[in-house]
Amino acid sequence: MEQRPPSVPKLAWVEEDEGGPGAAPGQETEEVVPFHPPQEDAAVERTQEQQSSRGRFRRTAQLVCDFIKSVRQEEARAMGAGLRAHSEVLKYETSAVLLDLLVENGASKPEQVPAMVRYIHQWLLANDSAEHRLDKTLLNLTKAHPDDAVMTLLRVAPSCDRAAWTMWKTIMGSSRTAELAQLVLLDVLGNWPEHSTCTSDGDKTGVFALAATLMMWKILQVRCVPRIMKVYFPRLFVHLLFQVFFSTLDMPEKVDTFWKGCQEEHGLATSPNRFAVRTLKSLLCQRQYKDVVVAMERRGVWNTLLCDDTRHYAVGLLAREMRHARLELCSSIALHLLQLLSREEPRWDLAALAFIVEVLECLDYSECADSVVEVSSRYLQSECRERRCLALRALLELIHNPSMADKMWRLTESLMDLLWDNDAEIAGMTLVALSFIFWRKYSLMSSPIVLQLAEALLPLFDHDNSQVQLLSIKLFRDMMEVLEEREKPLERVVHQSLLPLFFHCHDESQHVAEASLETLLCAARFLKRRDIKKLVKEEKLWKFSKCLVQELGGSQPKTSNCITPQNVLMSPEPRKQVRRREPSRGIPDHA
Repeated sequence: MEQRPPSVPKLAWVEEDEGGPGAAPGQETEEVVPFHPPQEDAAVERTQEQQSSRGRFRRTAQLVCDFIKSVRQEEARAMGAGLRAHSEVLKYETSAVLLDLLVENGASKPEQVPAMVRYIHQWLLANDSAEHRLDKTLLNLTKAHPDDAVMTLLRVAPSCDRAAWTMWKTIMGSSRTAELAQLVLLDVLGNWPEHSTCTSDGDKTGVFALAATLMMWKILQVRCVPRIMKVYFPRLFVHLLFQVFFSTLDMPEKVDTFWKGCQEEHGLATSPNRFAVRTLKSLLCQRQYKDVVVAMERRGVWNTLLCDDTRHYAVGLLAREMRHARLELCSSIALHLLQLLSREEPRWDLAALAFIVEVLECLDYSECADSVVEVSSRYLQSECRERRCLALRALLELIHNPSMADKMWRLTESLMDLLWDNDAEIAGMTLVALSFIFWRKYSLMSSPIVLQLAEALLPLFDHDNSQVQLLSIKLFRDMMEVLEEREKPLERVVHQSLLPLFFHCHDESQHVAEASLETLLCAARFLKRRDIKKLVKEEKLWKFSKCLVQELGGSQPKTSNCITPQNVLMSPEPRKQVRRREPSRGIPDHA
């Protein structure tokens, strides 16, 4: 039974085995005389042989179906007592041959595939020295039914025992099945804590994402990593990165119990989140990012990645290091993240935004600009300060390309809402974005929008941050220069700007003082007031106070402690405005 003659067809060999060793010995054979039938009877003879063959095949197929059915019925008992329930059956070569026969001839039904995969796993456990005996059968099953094959293998051996590891190496090492299996594994990795799907046999048991991570880690340790893992590197990187976060924040009891079993079987003295980091490092090293891994280790960023409050900073640093190493891989990761963020707002969106912002300059704007603007517009309205900041930083990366104004134009009103934000960094970046849009799209701005923007700028003249003051005053001046002949409704706001601009002509910041003086001169031209224009131009601001009082059209309080145009300008030395200044977080240099 162990060796069949090569000249005997498989079907005939199986049929001969059915007699078994206990069959009655036949009579002594006589010399066989060859018989040559007439030529006209050849077709009839072949038909009879074909019918006989089909009959043998149907009987054999039915035998295999009955065999697999019995194996499945005994699985529950066998799991409790090892494989003793049918270990003797599994040791026979005949059982493997029957399974080969069934799959090769296409007699397997989809609902039978999970049972076949389970049987292959059990057969490998019982036959240590024949680990490649069923490779062809496994590959045929996986190619025809990848979802059933991969999900069943993850269910029957989630901790990736010896037999399962043999099967995974076969599947991932073949060009016929590697990509099909990889896609299913990516779906499992992307669903924490478990991926639920129904296989053809009706089994809806969930599969732990950690089970797929464990298998990926083992695959990454082999000398020749399957090429398909390099092809799907962006998706694999994203799933592993965010599994670090999920396993830190959410560890159900059943997942914890499963992981303890994995630790015992593989000697893994590490927590699930640190194991995800370990797998991520292995992936990066396989893609020639070993320097990045070392740099992150040296700066302690891997530990920062495990903390909920600092993980987005860690992701930003990781993206920056990867950008310096290999731009093309960063681009593919960022594009994948943009696709995910365009469809939903996942729990890891903050970290995703941090990665995208760091590598945005590497992307082709013709491919991603629409997605960046769409995602940013959503997060501009977020209640989370960090999300608003990252959305603005993404927009500021786009302004280096003048053509982006067409895409950013629709964000004007959303950006104006952010001008009321007390955060200096957010206000400063918003002003930069609005200035970019205004200079390229002012002809399209309606009068209500122009008026609303001008009114929003006035309070920022007195902002605690000098750079916010400077940006708002300059944008106000640009609006007056461009719209001098067009926007008569703007005159009221320009009148209101005279007093704060006058005060800031003596600001402690020289840049703010100079900008205020220039803007004041521009306001005089806008209002067509030659008298005010002359005084400002000649820097006779002490005379300007009288004109300003008349312009405001009201008497000023006589209290000496009250700051008025008269007691500020008529004094021998102009009083500098005293303001509280916050310890500014600072506005990015590019702003």
